[in-house]
Amino acid sequence: MQSEPYYNPKTDENLAGSIWAKYFPFWPVFLLLNALAIGGAWFYLQFKVPVYETNATLLIKDERRGTEDSKIVESLDPLASKKVIENEIEIIKSKALMHQVVIALKLYAPVYEAGKWTNTSAYNSSPVKIELYSPDSLTEVKRVDFTYDVNTTLIKFNGYAYQSGKWINSPYGLLRFLPNNTAYHFNGPLYFSLVNPKRVVNELIENLSVTSLNKQSSVVNLKFKGEVPNRSEQIINVLVAAYEQASVYDKNKLGINTLAFLEERIKLVSTDLGLIEKQLQQYKARKGAINLSSQGTMFLQNVSDNDQKLSDVNVKLAMLKQVESDILSDDSRSGIGPATLDDPLLTGMIEKLTNFELQYEKLKRTTGENNPQLGSLLDQIQKLKPNILANINTQKKSLEASKININSTNNTYNSLLQGLPQQERELVEINREQNIKSSIYMFLLQKREETALSHSSDVADSRIVDKAQSTLEPVNESNLITYFIAVILALTLGVLFVSAHESFNRTILFRKEIEAMTSFPILGEIIYHKSKLPLLLQEGSSNYITGQFRMLRTSLSHLGITAKGKKILITSSISGDGKSFVTANLGLSLAMSGKKVVVVEFDLSNPALTSKLGMDNLAGVADFLLGDVEISDIIQKTQVNSNLYLISAGTLPSNPSDLISSDRVNDLLNNLSEKFDYIVLDSAPVATMPDAYVLSKKCDATLYVVRHKHTPKKILQRLEKTNEVNELKNIGLVFNGVSSRGFSGNNYGYGYGYEYKNKAKTKRKTEV
Repeated sequence: MQSEPYYNPKTDENLAGSIWAKYFPFWPVFLLLNALAIGGAWFYLQFKVPVYETNATLLIKDERRGTEDSKIVESLDPLASKKVIENEIEIIKSKALMHQVVIALKLYAPVYEAGKWTNTSAYNSSPVKIELYSPDSLTEVKRVDFTYDVNTTLIKFNGYAYQSGKWINSPYGLLRFLPNNTAYHFNGPLYFSLVNPKRVVNELIENLSVTSLNKQSSVVNLKFKGEVPNRSEQIINVLVAAYEQASVYDKNKLGINTLAFLEERIKLVSTDLGLIEKQLQQYKARKGAINLSSQGTMFLQNVSDNDQKLSDVNVKLAMLKQVESDILSDDSRSGIGPATLDDPLLTGMIEKLTNFELQYEKLKRTTGENNPQLGSLLDQIQKLKPNILANINTQKKSLEASKININSTNNTYNSLLQGLPQQERELVEINREQNIKSSIYMFLLQKREETALSHSSDVADSRIVDKAQSTLEPVNESNLITYFIAVILALTLGVLFVSAHESFNRTILFRKEIEAMTSFPILGEIIYHKSKLPLLLQEGSSNYITGQFRMLRTSLSHLGITAKGKKILITSSISGDGKSFVTANLGLSLAMSGKKVVVVEFDLSNPALTSKLGMDNLAGVADFLLGDVEISDIIQKTQVNSNLYLISAGTLPSNPSDLISSDRVNDLLNNLSEKFDYIVLDSAPVATMPDAYVLSKKCDATLYVVRHKHTPKKILQRLEKTNEVNELKNIGLVFNGVSSRGFSGNNYGYGYGYEYKNKAKTKRKTEV
């Protein structure tokens, strides 16, 4: 005897078990996909080009951290500017600098060795490299073949032979082949491609990483990943050289502007000083004034000291006015630089302004106008200028006050000068003017030497700590990781395949779909059986399907099927759902329980019940409804069970629906109710005939058969709406033909998580 089924709650709680039950039935699909993925991974590894990492380290003078120059270096380079690491990182990664690298190394015309299966870079092996006259206007070409004769060093290209180093008018533009000094060998045919430099720049920047060591350090690490280590090292070295060259250029531009200003001022002062000295010489020669009296000498000394002070004030005022003019002008770096001022506060502010403007110009050349760092620098410049102008105005007022005091003293001296002899007075005035011009001249000469020394020193704002060096071993992902990714990809594709296969199916696959589409209870599930026998129940049998029909028989009480309510209608959506199969086996199951059962074949358009019970289609329902026979004439006793009786369809009428609507149906059912414990009616499908709606009103319950992988979802979705108009009385659903999922022969994975055990073996159905 079969044991009763039991519910195992662990099935719902065990996620891993649910996933296993959902996908394991399709294990051949996963096995095939994994085999293909592993084979593809192996094939990929055979032709995978190794990638190496190249590293370099650069030290940058940062105004906020990390690099303080010695006093000697500062004295040699007063114009040097300290930088902001974050800004310099963006400059190093700029397209402008990388474009210089592409042009310098001719990376827009890569050379390859043509292989049987794959093509490899010939950056090191090619005896020549290609240079275009106008690389920025080239037309992209994927492949241009050429050959190189080792003996004659001739290049055969475009049907002609050429010497290296000569410009060639080709269909791809004006180009020439240059000797590649780094070449060591080449094995196969060569060809080159022409790629737009902008495209190459973008590809190189994607493989370039520029980061600072930490927040307190001004050391910058450059990393580049490439297939050819020598090529990567040259890219990094040329990039660093281009960065340093741009930095020196900006610094020299400031020095040149300052020197130009000083030279212009020195020229003017020198001319004035020469005129004064000539005037003094002519005066002494004309007047014969060689020695002054002791009183005149002392007075002249006092006047000279006072004039020196006035000269200093005038020089400072001139410098301040020049700086003010430069700041208010559009190009503030074209005039005086911070090295020509003595005030530490003002000098520091102007130096900071100059650095900001240099960084702004550098970023403006390498980034877009909407760059946030560019806007930040412009904002700092705009905030710093008013502070400098306010400082200049304050100093100008102070110097003007000093000038007034000095002029007042000069007036006193002038009144005293009136008392001196005419000759001495005139000589003192000439000497005063000479002293003023001499002091200005000496000041300008000193500043010019300081600026020239800084300009000629070329002290860099950065220093290479480690030149570019590539790793000895490739940095590609390991072979194990490649295989792991392949397996994960295969599993993912398998999951997608299974999910798509079941999601896009238009027929009913899962019990949960039935429950989502309708609120009618599911009274039982009938598994798919490979046997073609219409009757699967046998006396004394304890097989699995027998137990399922016993459960369905027990569940009939849920619909009120009792000794008083004994009429059961069985129908379905469409033909082929298995309603006749369920009718025959349910009737047999009821009969095996000791009850007297009659099954009535009310499907008068396409009857199948009689043949499933192995009976002959004699006079039946149609003949009785037409009044040709009596009820006793149509009841047949079946051979499968002594308690099971059959009323066949009989002679098929032309109008079965009209016939079923007759009053004789009530007479038939009432008569059968008196003689039998259960009456099971097999009706036509509701999607094709209205018979079931007529018969359902005369029965106590309706079993609606839904077949796995056969019943359309759309019909079941409309069942409740249809039932509001044409009612099927007291509906209970039967999930018929539930087959195993995938390729599993004994796993009924389309139901819920129940375990069924019998004497032979355990079979499991897991919800999906």
